[in-house]
Amino acid sequence: MVARGADKIVGMDLFDEIVRLRRAGQKCALATIVQVNGSIPSYESAKLLVREDGSMIGTIGGGCVEAEVWNAAREVIGTEKPRHMKFSLGQDAAYDNGLICGGQLEVFVEAIVPQPKAFIFGAGHISKSLCKVASLAGFSVTVIDNREQYANRERFPEAEDVFAEEYEELFPKLSIRDTSYVIIVTRGHRDDMRVLRWAVDTQARYISMIGSRRKVIGVMKELEKEGVTNIGPERLFAPMGFEIGAITPEEIAVSVVAEMIAARRNPEANWREHSKSIFQADAAKALVK
Repeated sequence: MVARGADKIVGMDLFDEIVRLRRAGQKCALATIVQVNGSIPSYESAKLLVREDGSMIGTIGGGCVEAEVWNAAREVIGTEKPRHMKFSLGQDAAYDNGLICGGQLEVFVEAIVPQPKAFIFGAGHISKSLCKVASLAGFSVTVIDNREQYANRERFPEAEDVFAEEYEELFPKLSIRDTSYVIIVTRGHRDDMRVLRWAVDTQARYISMIGSRRKVIGVMKELEKEGVTNIGPERLFAPMGFEIGAITPEEIAVSVVAEMIAARRNPEANWREHSKSIFQADAAKALVK
């Protein structure tokens, strides 16, 4: 059997590691023995943490059961959907220690994801509302603009970070992962293109851009002339937001953040059909080509 005291020490390190990974913007999966019947070479509440790269902290006893849970944890990290697993050790050798335990155990595997980060490029009136609504919806918000009179703490008290720098100077400093959301609302389509050109080469889960359909199609054609072809409906939403008849900055912010939430949660319903993005309309797709 595994010494409980040792596992308690491992458990403390495990939770510290969860905090570190979330702060670094990295996913992981936590496997916990939630029920035990009979004898097993571990104990109820034992935990195993699996990182994105497959490395582990903690243990639920080792052996073939832990190997199967490790495989499930890698899947859970990708899907962000939990797994409830049941094992019966029966008359087989339990784990790798050769013991015949004969017990049963249940393991719950859950994804632990970092707080999603919203990077808002442009610090105008729509961005102010976007920052407020996105913060309320659980996003950590960073606002970026090259104008100090707009990009400041007084205008964006809810933001975690506010940068007043040239976009190209700031790009290398930003950590963009698949839990990042890029919203492009700069003061003009030339600046929009600067940001979009960079954004499509990142791992961002969601990239959106403000503008009419006509403007979006024009931007896409210009980028295609430059050889930028890795733009598609999976990540780019332009015009941004759901079609709810939004007019005011506050209403636009609600429609955009709703789209961000859908991209984050990926509900079973076909939520993309409510998007204003030109990529959702066959006719508009043809115009881009």
